[in-house]
Amino acid sequence: MKKLLLLPLLTTLAFVAGAVWFYQNAKPASSGENFKDFLITKGIGASQIGNKLQKEGFIKSPLAFKIYVQVTGRSGKIQAGEYRLTPSYSLFQLTDQLLKGPQELWVTIPEGLRREEIVQKFASSLGKDEDFVSEFLVASNGMEGYLFPDTYLFPKTASASGIVKKLRNTFDLRTKDLELTKNQVILASLIERETKTDEERPVVAGIMTNRLDIGMALQVDATVQYAVGTSREWWPVLTRDDITINSPYNTYKFPGLPPAPIASPGLSSLEAAVNPSQSDYFFYLHDSEGKVHYARTLTEHNENINKYLTR
Repeated sequence: MKKLLLLPLLTTLAFVAGAVWFYQNAKPASSGENFKDFLITKGIGASQIGNKLQKEGFIKSPLAFKIYVQVTGRSGKIQAGEYRLTPSYSLFQLTDQLLKGPQELWVTIPEGLRREEIVQKFASSLGKDEDFVSEFLVASNGMEGYLFPDTYLFPKTASASGIVKKLRNTFDLRTKDLELTKNQVILASLIERETKTDEERPVVAGIMTNRLDIGMALQVDATVQYAVGTSREWWPVLTRDDITINSPYNTYKFPGLPPAPIASPGLSSLEAAVNPSQSDYFFYLHDSEGKVHYARTLTEHNENINKYLTR
């Protein structure tokens, strides 16, 4: 009988001790009201956020933080980005601040996007309107291909012109050792749209260079897509009529490079444009599984078409 009475008592004492521990660790880590920046990177969970908060002096216990956000169903609602926090916040106040969202947000710009796609990424991530889109397109006029694809941290209040400047400066910084010419940037933008892996990019760059050297039309679908693309579909499946359009971007009709880049190339495409592989290939295609196949002659290329694309 005594054992039966002891069990509830011990359970109650354990609960009280746990509650006391939790509320002690939920108190502010410090009385100082100085605000500091706190950065949450993409992909980290509640445990890692709690450890980082404790390490930087914002909370007393990462375990208390983890328990609180999980019990209240908030662990998956904290966004990546930069926050302004103070160690004078209690655990409850600090969590409320995190749930309000960061002052600065991560925005990822993939390789191979044109300006109109890039601005939509920023507008969507930062909650911007059509005025922002228009300002971005005006500020980035003539910069197609020079808005470096990367993951950026921007405040919600960032201006379109400020974002354009950051992307352009990042391009200069990341490519300063390549000493790029305009034609190499143009070529890199074609490589970015036409290839799928880092390994094939120098080879395709060499094929395009071989064609340019003998005055052969590049016949790059992506350049025609750039010419005919609209907001409904920026990179549409081409028709026979598309191939005949009278545009300087139609590399089926006009030999040589198009007059400007067609998208933002990544670093591997830029490096491939500077250092193309030497080969005697003049043709390439990707099969239905995305694997690339090269050919030296039109006859070989047609054989690849029949073998890999007409099954």
